[in-house]
Amino acid sequence: MAKNHYRNLVFNDSILEIKELRAGYNKLEILRGINLEVKKGEIIILTGLNGAGKSTLLKSIFNLCEIYSGRIIFNNKDITRTPTYNLVSQGISYVLQGRQIFPELTVEENLEMGIFTIKDTRLIKDKIEYIFKIFPLLKEKRNYHASNLSGGEQQILSMARGLIQKPKLLLVDEPSLSLSPKMVKKIFKEIKESNKEGVSMIIVEHDIRWITPIANKVYSLKNGKLLPKGKT
Repeated sequence: MAKNHYRNLVFNDSILEIKELRAGYNKLEILRGINLEVKKGEIIILTGLNGAGKSTLLKSIFNLCEIYSGRIIFNNKDITRTPTYNLVSQGISYVLQGRQIFPELTVEENLEMGIFTIKDTRLIKDKIEYIFKIFPLLKEKRNYHASNLSGGEQQILSMARGLIQKPKLLLVDEPSLSLSPKMVKKIFKEIKESNKEGVSMIIVEHDIRWITPIANKVYSLKNGKLLPKGKT
């Protein structure tokens, strides 16, 4: 009888599954048994007090902290402790807190830095045009130095660099931090436009007034544990 090579595979519409995850730094456990599922095309919001483990959860997915136990499954593949550069090539991008850009470079040069490993000039052009389609503001300011952008525009540029690889999953940490309400509203409008392109997202956000209307699920972290809080 022929062996069934598919018996151990799990096929579903999940892009990410986190199972009993425990993680932290220098043997200090921050996450205490996290279970989370993200379906394809979903926007998941994480809220909670400072120190609850929100950023640590994103970093654990991106292998930027110590994982003590548990599993992280991405696209039906176990990626627990997978090197970060391999995660990027598999389709995960991470927009860190604090506008990670190169201020001395132009907007377009910043975008090119997000795809510096690509040598095909036509492919580079296609990816940049893809970003300009989602973020018309960046197209208007493609030749501006990033240091001359407003705080909100810099945040949009940071997100655009995360999206230029056309990831399947985008992790975003505090996109509204220190921004005016007008710019926060614009950024979350851009987030929704990106989501329409098929990108699943996990967003850490303290002010859920802006993001709840477009979120599929909202969770709260408390003492390293995940509690259901909102929409399904």
